[in-house]
Amino acid sequence: MEKIRQKIHWQADGYDEAMSFVSRYGEDLVEWLSPAEGEKILDFGCGTGDLAARIAAAGAEVHGIDISPEMVERARTKYPQLSFRCVNGMDWAADFRYDAVFSNAALHWMTDPEAAIRGLLSGLERGGRLVAEFGGSGNVQTIVSAVRQAMREAGAEDRFVMPWYFPTVGQYASLLERHGMEVRTAILLDRPTRLANGEAGMTNWLQMFGTAMFPDAEPAEAERWIADAAKLLEGTLFDGAVWTADYCRLRLIAFKI
Repeated sequence: MEKIRQKIHWQADGYDEAMSFVSRYGEDLVEWLSPAEGEKILDFGCGTGDLAARIAAAGAEVHGIDISPEMVERARTKYPQLSFRCVNGMDWAADFRYDAVFSNAALHWMTDPEAAIRGLLSGLERGGRLVAEFGGSGNVQTIVSAVRQAMREAGAEDRFVMPWYFPTVGQYASLLERHGMEVRTAILLDRPTRLANGEAGMTNWLQMFGTAMFPDAEPAEAERWIADAAKLLEGTLFDGAVWTADYCRLRLIAFKI
């Protein structure tokens, strides 16, 4: 599989302010995890730590890892009582054992899925569970198409990068089974997601996430392609007041055999 440059550096403050829906939608995933007092749980791609703190509130011992130093620093500032490390999940091998892995909105950034699975399973106890949600097949397809069109019209489509891995249920379940997991539940669901900040919602989303599609762009190029893509999307994802992103999420529960 071709190695794609990862998005490592994030504007952590802006993420918390404008992209809080990421953690909000993950709150019921914590209910699927059903953390118990005394369990040791790995939050794989913990971001700024909000869901790790929610898991810890149930009495579990939580260890969060994330590739972004900015995210990890903010998580440590917000929740100093919890453990957070800055590591690449695709290169990581656990140095401790844990009862469960939790992952929200992170695995689609890991474009070598087998390496990510090896990492997240590396310390999981036999019988332990994985509870995860991330972008699945069709996720933000309308947005991706608009960015490609904007770049094509600028004569720069050859510089487009697909920075995400959006699998089908069958593709990801097969990978997990290959690595010794029994998949109990796996669903792909449409989740149209309202973006914050009114008319600026899509521009803010593209600035936060979409620049991963053109990592080599000069600032002026990125600004132009974002504006052009947002203009192309007005007729489909904007109702005149609020932007709605075309999210499709893959949610699953699996157990280590």
